[in-house]
Amino acid sequence: MEDQKIPQVTAKRLPLYYRYLEKLHAIGKKRVSSAQLSEALQIDPATIRRDFSYLGELGKKGYGYNVNYLLQFLRDFLRQDEVTNVVLVGVGNLGTALLRYNFYRSHNTKIVAGFDNDPAKIGTEVDGIPVLSMDRFKEVTELHNVEVAILTVPASVAQATAQQIVEAGIRGILNFTPARLNVPPRVRIHHIDLTTELQTLIYFLKKFPDEETEAETAKEMDEAHKS
Repeated sequence: MEDQKIPQVTAKRLPLYYRYLEKLHAIGKKRVSSAQLSEALQIDPATIRRDFSYLGELGKKGYGYNVNYLLQFLRDFLRQDEVTNVVLVGVGNLGTALLRYNFYRSHNTKIVAGFDNDPAKIGTEVDGIPVLSMDRFKEVTELHNVEVAILTVPASVAQATAQQIVEAGIRGILNFTPARLNVPPRVRIHHIDLTTELQTLIYFLKKFPDEETEAETAKEMDEAHKS
């Protein structure tokens, strides 16, 4: 299927829809409405309908969405039948936790190796995933056709490590460090700042204890990401 241009906030929600549709399919559900999806995922029904409208005519008014059809459509669109190999750089406490997690809810994303410069960690394994020296980074990523790296190193070495990652040909970085990295335009970075996300959550809990639903809060945060 040829890739379609859709808003980034919509693209981020598609895997959520896909995972929930998998659950519906597993229990034999044949159809689902945007209202039912909204209740389960805490996303405004209008947002769900708009998201799906970017992909074409996927449902019918008064009927909703055919679960099997929508699941297969999203599987093809998200390329869920393809396995994407990922590596992790920085096997500290967070890195070790992510290696153990290893996308257990996903059948199409897999961490194939962890990398670190600590001699005590090099040559070990975390739940069967080898921890290797950064000297082997380019070799291993080329062997496994890796395009995405998860970065969990200390902030003080984040930029230098990112540069090494980019030079090896990596095109996407999931950055768990608080550092804002400078990379070429061809490289895409998604920043996961746990402290900021927690502070944002606490802010909404304090400012809107009763007035707003989770769906409305999620909608506000989506709009904030657009700006």
